[in-house]
Amino acid sequence: MIESSSPLTQCSPLSQLAHLAQPDASNEALAARFTDLAPALSMRQALIESQRCLYCYDAPCTRICPSDIDVASFIRNIANENINGAAKTILQENILGGSCSRVCPTEILCEQACVRNHDAEAQPVKIGLLQRHAIDHMDFQSHPFQRAAATGRTVAVVGAGPAGLSCAHRLAMLGNDVVIFESHAKPGGLNEYGIAKYKLTEDFAQREVQFLLEIGGITIQYEHTLGGNLQLSELREKYDAVFLGIGLGASRQLGLTGEDAPGLLAAVDYIAELRQANDLSKLPLPSTCLVIGAGNTAIDMAVQIAKLGAEDVTVVYRRGTEAMSATGHEQEIAKAHQVRLKTWAQPQQVLLDDAGKVRGMLFEKTRMEGNRLMGTGETFELPAQAIFKAIGQSLDAVSLSDPLAHDLSKDGDKIAVDDQFRTSLIGVYAGGDCVAPGQDLTVQAVQHGKLAAAAIHQNLMSAALSTTSPAPSSSSTTKREVA
Repeated sequence: MIESSSPLTQCSPLSQLAHLAQPDASNEALAARFTDLAPALSMRQALIESQRCLYCYDAPCTRICPSDIDVASFIRNIANENINGAAKTILQENILGGSCSRVCPTEILCEQACVRNHDAEAQPVKIGLLQRHAIDHMDFQSHPFQRAAATGRTVAVVGAGPAGLSCAHRLAMLGNDVVIFESHAKPGGLNEYGIAKYKLTEDFAQREVQFLLEIGGITIQYEHTLGGNLQLSELREKYDAVFLGIGLGASRQLGLTGEDAPGLLAAVDYIAELRQANDLSKLPLPSTCLVIGAGNTAIDMAVQIAKLGAEDVTVVYRRGTEAMSATGHEQEIAKAHQVRLKTWAQPQQVLLDDAGKVRGMLFEKTRMEGNRLMGTGETFELPAQAIFKAIGQSLDAVSLSDPLAHDLSKDGDKIAVDDQFRTSLIGVYAGGDCVAPGQDLTVQAVQHGKLAAAAIHQNLMSAALSTTSPAPSSSSTTKREVA
């Protein structure tokens, strides 16, 4: 490593790591380590793989897909060399099908359900790679979907992440105008700021957003934060409906003394900075680090810091590997990058050096007693120059500081919605990671946005119909009352 020559600005989350060295490799060498984790299929490979599909009726892969893509149909189109037909089949259900083909955990969804995934064959059709192939090679002369006749309605969408973008596209397709309010300087949400760089490479997230916007009728206003310079009461007054796709912007705390010490940082903050970095060689890099957590974010953080050149990376979890929310596939990726998985260990204390900087962490060993996780009383230390928290996220307190948003009913620590994604506030809908139903997956967020858009459109049209219908006569009113 070489010592840092350019201190980070105080406003950057990485200022917590400003005392660390930088990678000793060049930006070009580091960038080469962040190429596609799974190489794309060639034309011939895609053709051969698509012909392995049995094109099942009532296919189990389609039934398990969170966004209801007709998997057998799009794969048959690839086999028939109809790439545009395959792409349109995907996009009509999942307008972010390109990014989902790269980040969706197909190994526990469609590919696990594939009928070829059995003991004799043990090799499901590569559905994710085929979906990517279709989207990457589509060639439409114009946007594949046309807008319906204008409804005269305008909907506000808060958040330009997967849920908000999906909702906006479907609303526009149905003839509504949409204004998206995004807190960041770029759209994309998790796809732009939160996914491992080796999963969504280069500027794919931005290219996908630009394709989505080609349908027309959607405008985006940047650096608008709910609870800051954006008020829900004003949106409700100005627009015909509001959709909240605000995600989960706050990282959960460990609840330990020293959590704000230099050297301790939320994993999502480092990942965001890494994804936006123009020069990877300028990022602060610990030689030894700990990642606390058990999900895909923990694995993404560990693998990426290893790719940057960290010599000793350990993911620590309080339960066993079988309880980790990171899939087995993700765990294998970590092991392939020499990341250690240390289980049955609960953080107890952040250890600091004489200068008040992180030097490690004290853990207590754990075990299960019945259905309860218990500490054994036995402790141990692990050294680290940096500790990254990846123990989940919650709704951002800033968003909920909005007077009206504060009144939203909650389901646990998320926004409560009904089966039409309506919140407790009339005219306000929500979807994606910020609501209780479903899994915290990009593909699930896309589905929420799509379904919420359909509900919003239906409710707006029903309201319009009721206001334009002639008033019933007194006799007809009497008959209904009698009935």
